[in-house]
Amino acid sequence: MRSFIKICGVRTVEDALACVGADAVGFNLYGRSKRYVTPEAARIIVAALPITLRRFAVLVNASDEEVAAAATFADTLQLHGDETPQRQAELQARYPRLTVMKAVRLKGSLDLAALDAYSGLLLVDADSPDYGGSGVRADVELARSLAQRRPILLAGGLDPDNVAEAVRAVRPAGVDVAGGVESSPGSKDHTRISAFITRARAVFLED
Repeated sequence: MRSFIKICGVRTVEDALACVGADAVGFNLYGRSKRYVTPEAARIIVAALPITLRRFAVLVNASDEEVAAAATFADTLQLHGDETPQRQAELQARYPRLTVMKAVRLKGSLDLAALDAYSGLLLVDADSPDYGGSGVRADVELARSLAQRRPILLAGGLDPDNVAEAVRAVRPAGVDVAGGVESSPGSKDHTRISAFITRARAVFLED
């Protein structure tokens, strides 16, 4: 996979439809998030979307019941908490028709080789408190090193103005944005969404 673009933290049908042109939208089911939506609300939004737009459910240390609710509308479960490789494998076996991917926060003490225990595409985020969504940039050197080992989806402080620079520096398989395309926390700016998609797509095409 190359040039994958995900817009995360979607909360309304209008905002989700503004993301058409990206590859995926993300719904944050973590109750402490500024971008939280209920699974019921996410199902209503998903019903209005073209089937070509993938649907990610962002979960943080979710219970089996919470995962089951996410699986009713998502095609990808994004484990954004402290989940182990064993938890990822367990959920992948339980939901074989879905993709179960892990997100990690990059910090200087991180053993990149240890991340090999997680399967598939890995989302990398900044080392910020409370499981992401802070707008803090991810460590470029660590992200680049990890991207050389395996395909990654780069998140953390991206916006329309810096996404091209970030892609050139890290060379990820794709990018993920939430706050960088908002006018206020949880409220998407459709002009910024369009700019982000256009600029991200253009820089990936440079290869």
